[in-house]
Amino acid sequence: MGYAINSQPTPTPQALNKLLASCNENTHDPEQLNLALARSLWNLSIIEEASGNLVGFVRATSDLGLNANLWNLVAQPGEWQDQLFAVLVHRALIMLRRDVPGCSISVSAPAVALKALKEHGFCIDPGGIKAMDFRLR
Repeated sequence: MGYAINSQPTPTPQALNKLLASCNENTHDPEQLNLALARSLWNLSIIEEASGNLVGFVRATSDLGLNANLWNLVAQPGEWQDQLFAVLVHRALIMLRRDVPGCSISVSAPAVALKALKEHGFCIDPGGIKAMDFRLR
């Protein structure tokens, strides 16, 4: 089974929501998701070549000075999930080093992505810093 990783074209909100749902992650209003995708620094998609299905995704935002953020880091559950996460994190770090060198990087990710993140140098709550999340409804 072959896979392709690319940053273009950007997946549709429907394709991304389908992947998010298959990963038990929150889906988003398609209009708002489309806006988030358009305002991102870049995004990476992993496509299963045989089916054309989106099986992995991450997007980055940045203030282009001090901070970069990785969002919607997801990989389709199954036999290849760990490898998909590893490829996404590795490639994302290469692109961030190129595009925003020296920025601190934060990531919002599911627990199943922790192995790949730790293997690439991320640590949970560095220095006791705790992140908080609040969703406007």
